[in-house]
Amino acid sequence: MKIGNVETANNVFLAPMAGVTDMPFRLICKEMGCGLTYTEMASSKAFHYSHERTHMIARLSVKERPAAVQIFGNHPDVMAETASKICSEGYADLIDINMGCPAPKIIKNGEGAALMLNPALAASIMKAVVESSTVPVTVKMRKSWDDSGQGADAVYMAKLAEENGAAAVAVHGRTREQYYSGKADWEVIRRVKDSIEIPVVGNGDISSPEDAKGMLEYTGCDAVMIGRAAQGNPWIFSRTIHYLDTGQLPPEPSAIERIEMALRHLSDMVEYKGEGVGVREMRKHIGWYLKGLRNAAEMRERINKLEGYQEVRETLINYLQNQFTETVPTKRLSEEERTL
Repeated sequence: MKIGNVETANNVFLAPMAGVTDMPFRLICKEMGCGLTYTEMASSKAFHYSHERTHMIARLSVKERPAAVQIFGNHPDVMAETASKICSEGYADLIDINMGCPAPKIIKNGEGAALMLNPALAASIMKAVVESSTVPVTVKMRKSWDDSGQGADAVYMAKLAEENGAAAVAVHGRTREQYYSGKADWEVIRRVKDSIEIPVVGNGDISSPEDAKGMLEYTGCDAVMIGRAAQGNPWIFSRTIHYLDTGQLPPEPSAIERIEMALRHLSDMVEYKGEGVGVREMRKHIGWYLKGLRNAAEMRERINKLEGYQEVRETLINYLQNQFTETVPTKRLSEEERTL
């Protein structure tokens, strides 16, 4: 699949998620075959003031290319400046404009999904970013603000994006008022696809390979974007790609594979962010990896009280050895791990 001059390996993408799609997680998803990764959304205002944490959010690895950096803001000039800075660093293959975030702290500043209430400003931002960027620009949006008709819907916004030079759009089939509840409306994605010529990426309620195939067939969209279903389950990318290619559904990962991936993810996170931040941020990921496993609630409670990398690692290894190694076949632990 091509977005502008960027060619992706396939049409199964990772959705940008605040607090989730940092570099360690993106690289794992990439290894699982994900066709395109997106960073967490980065504030254009923070970029303007050279905020270090924001620069870290937007930092990419050459190992994950092609990859997109998602930015948000409500000032065309500042958004354009941010896009230019990101392009100058040389790693971003795409710049994505966030026009879908429903969080109150984003909305109150007229950013994210609030731009669907102000299509004229949205158009100005898209035009400014496209003109300042040396890579293709995409836009992620929601179905609409709500179901009452306030503001512009995704069809209108997608046409604006195309008119102002965007290379593709992604549509989440929920309104801002829905947040992440209720059912995603795939019909609006189909209508967007019918209304524009640039590629359309469908997002919302893709929890399985079968869902991905269903969205592609129902909407005619060019790619699917998987968000919450990838949390603790990066295998959804390899399983979905295989299913779309062959019609055969690979098995779910075993309990041991999930715990081993949690251990690997923990190590990567601590190496990238340091022990304190890495361990704290891994707590939610570990909870997702363990979801549905034997004694998972007890393990989550225990891990959420631990501060050190070695403590968490040893706790996971002991859980793995005591609960699963005698019953679930998988690759063998290293000698170092077996002796802990």
